[in-house]
Amino acid sequence: MVKAAYVLGTLLVLVGLVWIGQGSGYFPYPAESFMIDQTPWIYWGALAAAAGAVVIAQARRRSR
Repeated sequence: MVKAAYVLGTLLVLVGLVWIGQGSGYFPYPAESFMIDQTPWIYWGALAAAAGAVVIAQARRRSR
């Protein structure tokens, strides 16, 4: 169960970083993506990355 939480948390952080990159225009891939240069995706990405960090922190706490 702890390994699944680590995987889920890591995926959330990575997806959040991609969303932040696309929303800010630093990661314009694919070029026809509707997320490029759209500020709301920066906020959604930050929320997803923060949620992933919380999941990882809880998994670390449970593994002790």
